[in-house]
Amino acid sequence: MGSDIEKYSRRGLQTGYLSVVVGISMVLFMLGLVLGLYFGLENTQNSAKEDIEIDLFFNPDLNDSDIKLIEQELKSWEQIKSVWFVSSERALEVFQNEDDEKISEVKRIYEGQSPFPPSVSFHPKSNIVNKEGLAQLKQEILAAYPNEIGEVNYDENRVKQVNLGFLQWVYLFVAIGILLTIIAFAMINNTIRLALYSKRFTIKTMQLVGAKSGFIRRPFLINSIVQGFISAIIGMALLMTVFYTLKRYMEMISGTYDLETFLLLLGVLIVLGVIISFFSTLFALNKYLRKKLDDLY
Repeated sequence: MGSDIEKYSRRGLQTGYLSVVVGISMVLFMLGLVLGLYFGLENTQNSAKEDIEIDLFFNPDLNDSDIKLIEQELKSWEQIKSVWFVSSERALEVFQNEDDEKISEVKRIYEGQSPFPPSVSFHPKSNIVNKEGLAQLKQEILAAYPNEIGEVNYDENRVKQVNLGFLQWVYLFVAIGILLTIIAFAMINNTIRLALYSKRFTIKTMQLVGAKSGFIRRPFLINSIVQGFISAIIGMALLMTVFYTLKRYMEMISGTYDLETFLLLLGVLIVLGVIISFFSTLFALNKYLRKKLDDLY
């Protein structure tokens, strides 16, 4: 009879632990979806930022060799992602692709010669693509080449749109993330408290025979860390399944997410899973440790 009761109690405890892992996994899966969308949007924004093109126009007395020398020097600047030289002929081809009628008129006026001087264009790194960052870069370039560069040109409206468009989504994702975290903590806390309910007499018995609170908490807290870690792995596996499925039907997904993004997402989920499971278990344990024996019935 006693062995049957013990077997039933152990089975109930295992079922409780399983429900905790499943509950945490599903919550982390939802949080992971929000974080995954955020990281994907951030990568998309960084790509849009690094597509911003900045053109450098030089003084007329500089020849192509001098301009190419400046191009090579700019490649070593940490704020710049890529640099390329634009010859007069190449500038003419680009303009011709944009407006055939105008280029015919230009060729007639300039007697077939290109009216465009050679220039250098570059893409900046995403971390400086904002109003202040590009303004500072412009001043640094003009200060470094005061006698060579006459103008630094880029689309300020596009820079503004890229930053403001993303900022609105950031507020939305932060609000959803905070809401899901609060709901997750409440749900997981309740699930863990129910899972520990079957061990309440064991906890109180250990306390009555003189076991210190730290000794009683230790195995439960270690188990909570393991539960949080396993739940994060399961939640990440579900996310990978979703992203892999979307990748097959949406080409944009493949260019938005990379291995570094998934590793970062996995790390965040592990930290969240361990923290939520640990503190939920701690709060539930403290509740039972503070209760009197008669209140446990």
